[in-house]
Amino acid sequence: MGEMSGFQLGVIGALFLSVASSVSIVICNKALMSNLGFPFATTLTSWHLMVTFCTLHVAQRFNVFESKSIDMKTVMLFGILNGVSIGLLNLSLGFNSIGFYQMTKLAIIPFTVLLETLFLKKQFSQKIKFSLFLLLVGVAIASITDLQLNFVGTILSLLAIATTCVGQILTNTIQKRHNVSSTQLLYQSAPFQAAVLFVSGPVVDQCLTNKNVFAHKYSPIVLAFIILSCIISVSVNFSTFLVIGKTSPVTYQVLGHLKTCLVLAFGYTLLHDPFTTRNIIGILIAILGMGFYSYFCTHENKKKQLGDLSAVSQIKDKETAPLLAGYEDKETLEGKKATKDSLV
Repeated sequence: MGEMSGFQLGVIGALFLSVASSVSIVICNKALMSNLGFPFATTLTSWHLMVTFCTLHVAQRFNVFESKSIDMKTVMLFGILNGVSIGLLNLSLGFNSIGFYQMTKLAIIPFTVLLETLFLKKQFSQKIKFSLFLLLVGVAIASITDLQLNFVGTILSLLAIATTCVGQILTNTIQKRHNVSSTQLLYQSAPFQAAVLFVSGPVVDQCLTNKNVFAHKYSPIVLAFIILSCIISVSVNFSTFLVIGKTSPVTYQVLGHLKTCLVLAFGYTLLHDPFTTRNIIGILIAILGMGFYSYFCTHENKKKQLGDLSAVSQIKDKETAPLLAGYEDKETLEGKKATKDSLV
């Protein structure tokens, strides 16, 4: 029971860290890009990953965590896939309307459920599917305003969905299969993600903004916000791997939509963004869906744990019964032998 409560506290801590750091970095980056005129999102992400790797390298040197080697081919392909998915998501945002980009992000949940069902044989109950549907409807109402389609944008969105889903499923699978922590996996894969984005980032940003990141004028306040964004990103990257490892890719996506609702609310409160009745209704429906998802997941996990405990106790009973019987038979035989000897 103590281990179980400790695990639950760890999950709650990971979820809180993920929400707090993600909302913080969105607000920071929005100020950096919208107010200070720094539009180079992909290049900024490569800097985030480089700072994350350097931070983890220093932590590893001070024995904060133990580095564990993973198959180089697996880590390299995983890192490259994650780097490509980030680039594709940014390209999808650039080539599509905001509404279609939000639809792309919403499609990640059903696509992940489909992949896990087909390839990992994972079962999702009707209650879980209903709560996810309710969540997606709420976020769609709250965040989608327009849907403008174009061929290139649609292809980029489909590729972004596929790479993101596979990358997040692998994040969970690699941690469990290779018995590594989220920190160890992030430490091993971050250099490859950073390398992909460091090379492709300026090209992607040039394509999207028609501006050169290296020709940009970096004022002291822009540099300060870039440094702040990089510092927060360490927590974002760490908590992402932590949440997916402790829960599942689907739960991480649900958490991501909670962040969307919070960002909308913070945008209205702090940045005075326009907020309508539609936004409020959508957020309330999404929160209801999240509440159902959390309740059903907790209920099903408890049932599974009780089933596992009863199975273990039955196995123990089967293992101990013959031993006791043998021990009693041995004592009976020894008693009979002693009686026979005394009679002789």
